[in-house]
Amino acid sequence: MDTTLDEVKQTLAANLNLSGIDLSGAGADTPLFGEGLGLDSLDAIELVIILRKNYGIVIDNLDDGKRIFQTLATLREHIARHRTK
Repeated sequence: MDTTLDEVKQTLAANLNLSGIDLSGAGADTPLFGEGLGLDSLDAIELVIILRKNYGIVIDNLDDGKRIFQTLATLREHIARHRTK
């Protein structure tokens, strides 16, 4: 299944509390944490749940999560390769 960057941004906007963050200007290389979207550790837990619920993707360990949740592009690529929904 094809997964676009806009789809990923819409999913994040719909499922995370991103008040004050304008995702329209976020590009593929925008980091999810820190100075990028400013997500925190609670958001990381929510991301794991969002991936399972919306895409059928299970994140089993912390190392995978760190790699997958680096940027919008790494998240999009993982969803595109592993989604079952």
